[in-house]
Amino acid sequence: MKYTASALLIIDVQNDFCPGGALAVPEGDEVIEPLNRLGKRFALAGGIVAATADWHPPDHVSFAETQAGKSPGDILPGGDKILWPSHCVQGSPGADFHKRLDLNPVRGIFRKGFRRTLDSYSAFFENDHKTPTGLDGFLKSLEVHSVFLGGLATDYCVLYAALDAVRLGYKTFVCTDAVRGVGYPAGSVERAFADMRSAGVQLISGEDL
Repeated sequence: MKYTASALLIIDVQNDFCPGGALAVPEGDEVIEPLNRLGKRFALAGGIVAATADWHPPDHVSFAETQAGKSPGDILPGGDKILWPSHCVQGSPGADFHKRLDLNPVRGIFRKGFRRTLDSYSAFFENDHKTPTGLDGFLKSLEVHSVFLGGLATDYCVLYAALDAVRLGYKTFVCTDAVRGVGYPAGSVERAFADMRSAGVQLISGEDL
């Protein structure tokens, strides 16, 4: 494996997405140790490690409490417009990276979802699918052509990031031992893996690198 033109993307390993958080992903903290091992491996071999984080204002449009008469889990018109509990609010402990996540190898942190009226699942674009987060420019400036994804959650931010990575021309891998899913609506994790395969994403174990 040639790491020098490759990047590990650590997706949203934040307190609110881990057990005890406001929008906890089941077993979400189990991605941490695989990602820590991968981060060290990439850094030692000259690869790039970057991380993303949700960074929402308190009145963000994706929060159910901002929508009259709505509850978490309600789906608005458009497939990616699901209402969530308030989470990863700017400057809150819930928005912090999990304390066990090793950030030492990370060379760039990209915050997303900080515009009040626009949500962001993908690491590359907001949910309008055109407003960039800056990650693509960062990777292209370092001549990265392959990306390896892990983090939270399989069926939302990992999925959208992987699909955008393929669309942007990256050879794209998802490390299945380093992701966990929300599982809402029912079957969403299975559909996410199927959609990634159909798009050309390679599903691997990080231990195989």
